[in-house]
Amino acid sequence: MKSRYLTKQVVAWAAFDWANSAFATTVMVVFFPVFFKQYWASDLSPTDSTAQLAFFNTASSAVLALLAPVLGALGDRGGARLKFLMGFTVLGVVTTAALYFVAQGEWQWAGVLFALASMGFWGGIIFYDSLLIDVAAPDRRDSISGLGYAVGYLGGGVLLAINVWMTLDPKFFGLTDAAHAVKFSFLTVAVWWALFAIPIFVVVREQPGDVPHVGSAIRDSFVSLANTFREVRRYRPVVLFLLAYWMYIDGVNTIQKMAVDYGLAIGLETSSLVQAILMVQFIGFPAALIFGWIGQRISAVVGLFVCIGVYAIVTVYATFLDTATEFFFMAAATGCVQGGIQSLSRSYYSRLIPEHRAGTFFGFYNMMSKFAAVLGPLLMGVTALITGNSRTAILSIVVLFIAGAIVLVLATRATRAAAPA
Repeated sequence: MKSRYLTKQVVAWAAFDWANSAFATTVMVVFFPVFFKQYWASDLSPTDSTAQLAFFNTASSAVLALLAPVLGALGDRGGARLKFLMGFTVLGVVTTAALYFVAQGEWQWAGVLFALASMGFWGGIIFYDSLLIDVAAPDRRDSISGLGYAVGYLGGGVLLAINVWMTLDPKFFGLTDAAHAVKFSFLTVAVWWALFAIPIFVVVREQPGDVPHVGSAIRDSFVSLANTFREVRRYRPVVLFLLAYWMYIDGVNTIQKMAVDYGLAIGLETSSLVQAILMVQFIGFPAALIFGWIGQRISAVVGLFVCIGVYAIVTVYATFLDTATEFFFMAAATGCVQGGIQSLSRSYYSRLIPEHRAGTFFGFYNMMSKFAAVLGPLLMGVTALITGNSRTAILSIVVLFIAGAIVLVLATRATRAAAPA
């Protein structure tokens, strides 16, 4: 029997995760790091290419982190979140497609386009996340948030499998060689992203509001931000949760973005790394649904602590691995909790914030995520340059998971204390 919670709006909202996850998997996690090191930046040393990739990640994340709260506040003005989501989607789609035209050795152009595409991806996430409040009732947000991530893992995995097939048998697809197949995969991601993003713009309806003049909207967004900062003591559970989130998601983002580059740096074969990442996608599909169920039936906080603990163990394990088999074990463990920690963080946070200011508060939420993405890759890049050892930097990430767990305990206590008797 069809669930009454799987409405057209929920399905259309989840379809956007299916759409943009193609960028996260094929481009951000797998092909771009490999192609950047082995094709566009082939004239650089492995250490220098790692550093340059980390710095491009850092630059895009830093810009978006600074803009996120303002963008969120603007989105709240006049119900404009869908419009902003469309704008960032267009940015991501166009710049991803443009990677196809970057010639070998032009690592600077590749890096700039990747940074812009990443801004399109992460900028859209601000408004996509905040739309969870419009499509899901509070008591169903854990499961629906988990559904979004699950669908995303499946969609990203399906296209990644096709793209990997293209590189293994380029002639079958009418392509000249593996390099041509990788570049063509960027075009397939752009088309996939654009095509499956259409339902959210056609079906989803956000809470209505008056549409102000652009200048007024910008001015009012800053007023809204100022009010939020002034009223921050009223939202102590939110502040503590954001601090915890910033700490543990830093480790998650760093592992996600740099895993393939790290594997290459310690001498693993590209084919093994791609297979491991593909495995993560298909493990992540049921795992995200399971953690959504845990959040719905048991507790989102319990699920978050489980995920943080697994990530801490995985990070320590990663510093000692030497073989493809060990990397597969690490990838499998990551796949079990990656969707869970993301979906439960989003749904738990949505219940802490005032719904009429969802865009603003999710702007802060994504700001913390982007600042986390600044610190982790920067730490790995600088440490790699100083020590010449790619293993050294990753161990420090454990501290962030431990600190995040401690602050999350404080956040849950503050939430209980603030709840009405």
